[in-house]
Amino acid sequence: MNVLTETTAALTDVLVVEIGERVAAGACGSLLAQLGAEVVLAEPAQAGSQWKWRNRAAMAAGKRSVRTADGDDELLRTLLDRADIVLMSSDVTRVPAWQRSERQIVCDLTAFGNSGPLRGLPYTDALVQAISGVADTTGDPAGPPTLVGLPVLEFSAGIYAASAVIAALRVRARSGGGQDIDVALFDCAVSTLATFLPFPASGKSVTRAGNKHSLASPWNAYRAADGWILICTATDDQWARLCKTIGRPELVGEDGYATNPQRVANASKVDAAVEQWTRERSVDKCLRNLGETGIACGPILMVSQLHTHENLLHRGMIVRVRDAARGVEVALPGSPLKAAITPGRPATLIPAPDSDRAALVGTVSSPRGGNDSAQTAGEVHAGAYSGLRVIEIGQYTTAPLVARQLAALGAEVIKVEPPGGEGSRNWPPHQGDQGYFFTFSNSDKRSVVLDLRTDEDKLRFRALLQTADVLVENLKPGALARLGFDAAELQRINRRLVYCAISGFGLDSTYPGRPAFDTVVQAMCGFMDLTRANGTPMKSGISAADIMGGELALLTIAAALAYRDRCGVGQNIDISMQDAGVWATQMEWQSSTSATRTAIVECTDGYLAVDGAAETLGQWLAGYGLNAERAPRTALAREDLSPSAARAGLTAAPVNSVSEVLNHPQVTARQLVLYGQSEDGVRWPLLNSPLRLTRTPPVVRRPIGRLGEANKEILASLDATIGQEEERTIR
Repeated sequence: MNVLTETTAALTDVLVVEIGERVAAGACGSLLAQLGAEVVLAEPAQAGSQWKWRNRAAMAAGKRSVRTADGDDELLRTLLDRADIVLMSSDVTRVPAWQRSERQIVCDLTAFGNSGPLRGLPYTDALVQAISGVADTTGDPAGPPTLVGLPVLEFSAGIYAASAVIAALRVRARSGGGQDIDVALFDCAVSTLATFLPFPASGKSVTRAGNKHSLASPWNAYRAADGWILICTATDDQWARLCKTIGRPELVGEDGYATNPQRVANASKVDAAVEQWTRERSVDKCLRNLGETGIACGPILMVSQLHTHENLLHRGMIVRVRDAARGVEVALPGSPLKAAITPGRPATLIPAPDSDRAALVGTVSSPRGGNDSAQTAGEVHAGAYSGLRVIEIGQYTTAPLVARQLAALGAEVIKVEPPGGEGSRNWPPHQGDQGYFFTFSNSDKRSVVLDLRTDEDKLRFRALLQTADVLVENLKPGALARLGFDAAELQRINRRLVYCAISGFGLDSTYPGRPAFDTVVQAMCGFMDLTRANGTPMKSGISAADIMGGELALLTIAAALAYRDRCGVGQNIDISMQDAGVWATQMEWQSSTSATRTAIVECTDGYLAVDGAAETLGQWLAGYGLNAERAPRTALAREDLSPSAARAGLTAAPVNSVSEVLNHPQVTARQLVLYGQSEDGVRWPLLNSPLRLTRTPPVVRRPIGRLGEANKEILASLDATIGQEEERTIR
C-alpha cells in the first residue's frame, strides 16, 4: 500500500470508495491513491474480464480490496455512508443505496454523462471513439478509420475526474458542502478534437491524415534502412534546419516549400524529399544527425521495450509490485505525477480480493475523523479556483490546455506571448488574422506580450510572478532557466508559487534539452505500437500524448494547490508527456485477453463500429461473408446493418466524421461547443470544459483577444510595482 506522511501527501484524511467498473473509475481511484487518499476498491463476487477487470493488477494496485455480493454488502454500504468521495460508473455498474451526507462528493464516470439523447448507453471506449469522431481522425486516409489501440478516452476521463474531485474538495473546505461530478467519455473525446474542429467550424471538411499532421509539414513516420523514424517540424526555421541536414538547402525558399501552409498543401512531395534521405540511413544514424539540429524525432518503441527504456527507468516510471493474489511480482508504470514536495507515490502492493475486509470493519467501527461540523452545503457560484492568478507561457496544446481548464474553473489567466505571438496564432484555417485552433485552445485568457530576452521585460515578468499562484509552461526544456528563471529562482521570487513545466521527456531526463512533439512521444511511449493500420504503427489522430500530458499537469497542479492551502508553500512540478503516455498503456501490461472485440465495417454510406463478444462478432461477420481482419465491406447501409447487429447481441455505432460530430445532438445537448464574441465583435466557436460540477460548474465565457490585448492595463500595473520597489530601495 502507499505510505504517505501528512507532510508529503497532497490529500490527507480522504476516504474514497471506488465502485465503478469502468477503466475511468479505476484510473481516477489510482491517481487519488497516489496522491495520498485511502481508496477502497469494491470488487464483484465473480471476477470477470470485462471493463477494468481485464487487468486487475493495474486497477487494484495501491488500493484496499473488499469483495461484495452483487453489490449488496453491509460493509460496502457502511463505507459508502462514510466516504468522502464515491467513484461510480452508473451506466455499467449497479450501486446499492446508501445514506449520503451533505459533505460527500459523488463522481459518476460514464460514456455519455447524465444528460442528452445518448444518456445511459453503456458504450465501450471503442464505440465512443467511433461516435465522437476520434476513430475517423486515426488511420491511413486511403483506408478505413482506425481505433486507438488502448482505452485512451477512459484514461482521459479518469484524469479529468481526479482533477474535478480535488477541485470539489477545495470547495468543500471553504463551504462545507459536497457536490456531484459528471464526467463523460464522449465529452472528453470532443475536447480532444481541437486540431480537427477548426475545419468544419470554418466550412471545410477534414478526416484522418495517417502519421501526418493536418496543420504542419513535414510531420510523419519515415522509413529508414532498418525501421521507422518519426520526424516533426512546426516552424519555417525548423524546416530550414532540416533541409540543411538532409542536404537539400535549395528547398528552403522554393515555391511550394517555403512556408508551412505551402508545405501542408504539398505534403506528399515534402515527405518524399525527407524519406529519400532517411531510407539511406539507419534509425540510429538519422537520430544522431537530427539530434544535433534540435529537430523533434524519435524511434517507434514496442510496449515490451518500455520496461528497459533508459529515460523511463531514470524517472521511476517502471516499478515492480507484489501481486498478493498470485504471489508474484509484476511490472507496472510508476506515478506520472512528479512534484517536488507531493509527488504521486507508486503502489507497493496489489491486494488479494477481499483481503482488507477485516481491517476495514475495524476502521468503520471507530469514530470518523475530519470536520463533520462544517456548515451545510449552500449555493456556490464562484469557481473552485476563483481568486487565483495563473501565468501561462504556453504553445500549441499542453500548457494552453491546463490554463484553459483553470480559467473555466474560475482562475484569472494571463497568457504571456513573445513578440509576434504564440506559434499557433496563425495556424490555418483563420478568421481574420487569428486561427481557429489557437482560439479553441485559449479561451478565457488575456494576452500580454513580453520579450523575456530584454532586461526591462524580465523585470516586468518578475513582478508578475510575485502576484501569481501558478506558472505553467511548455517551452523547450531549460529555456526558462536560460532566461534567468530556473525552478530555484522562481521559488525565491514567490515561495507560494506552484510552477509546472511540461515537456516531452521531463526536465529531469536522460535527454536534457531534447525537443518533442506529440507524434514523437506517441512513438516512444507505446501508443503507435498498440495502434496499427494494416500492420503499420499509427499515431492517434488526436494529439493524445500532448493532451494526456496537459491533463496530468492540471491534476498535479490541483494537488499542489491543495497542499498549499494546507501548508502555505508552493512547489515545482515536472511533467513528462512520455510518462503520461506510458502510464496510459498500463491495461496492456499483463492484461488478460478481452472477451469483447470491435470491428469497423464499411457500409454504403460510411463506417459502422460493431462491438461485442469476440466469438459472437466473428460469427455475425461470417454470416455476411466478412472477416474482421480484412477491412470488412458490405453493400448495406449503416441503418440496415445496425439492427442485424443488435439482433445478434452486438452493439453498433456509426463512425462519425468530425463534421458530423460538430452538429451531433449529444454535442448540442451537453453544450460541448459554445460560441462567444471577442472584444472586436468576432464570433468564435469555443470548447466547453469536460468537467461537470453541480455547485461550482466550469464556465467558458469568451475567446482570447488580439495579441497583447491586456498590455496597457497589466504592464502599467507592473511598471507601478517596479517603480515602488525601486523607490523603497533608494530610501
